Amino acid sequence: RRGTDAARQAADMVLKDDSLSSIVAAVEQGRVIFANIRKSVMFMLCTNVAEVLAVAAASVAGAPLPLRPLQILYLNMLTDVFPALALGVGKGSEDVMRRAPRRPREPIMPRGLWLAVAGWGLVIAACVLFALAAGLWWLRMEHLSAVTISFLTLGFAKLWFVYNLREPHSYWLADPIVRNGWVWGAVGLCVVLLVAAVYTPGLSSLLQTHHVGSKGWLVVLTLSVLPAVMGQALLWIRERGMGEQDGSTSS
Repeated sequence: RRGTDAARQAADMVLKDDSLSSIVAAVEQGRVIFANIRKSVMFMLCTNVAEVLAVAAASVAGAPLPLRPLQILYLNMLTDVFPALALGVGKGSEDVMRRAPRRPREPIMPRGLWLAVAGWGLVIAACVLFALAAGLWWLRMEHLSAVTISFLTLGFAKLWFVYNLREPHSYWLADPIVRNGWVWGAVGLCVVLLVAAVYTPGLSSLLQTHHVGSKGWLVVLTLSVLPAVMGQALLWIRERGMGEQDGSTSS
């Protein structure tokens, strides 16, 4: 407020309230926003790469496709949009200001995260293809019913995968994603809409989905939750490793 026009034009940063504490608040918000963007991008890349890999693998192998075109569009409109938006409004970790600053030119997706995208894409795609195979050869379903199982497996796997993006050093109940009510609301809404895609007459006809029965739902829930279970196990291993490293450092 007290700066001259020349000083404002020459400055890299202008404090609108002349309070140095505003810099701390701005840095905190910047770190939270950057982390939220990274989580949203990771979520969308991992789940969409899984779609591409599942369809491409089935096409190359000459097997039935695990998804119909309108089913892909339906998933992209629901399970991509709502969870990604919910991740973008997270409040961030409480210790965000106690962490070392990132490099100024660090990209949103460094090499390690691209490797994670490839890995999770393969895992989720494998679960989708196994679901299709289980419907065709284990449950002896007709083609569209088996495709419904792979469609639901991918949809639910996307939703459960959200919780794999939590901070590796945070406890489950204290994590910003778990404490984000918007995430739970988005997951709940998408669950309702996925179930509606099978049991709502007009919508099921449009998407070419069929009832899958209790055994079909068992396949869906088992294979869709598998990537989430693997993710939580990896996070637990990382948490233990970080805890042991901190303990050895302090001693």
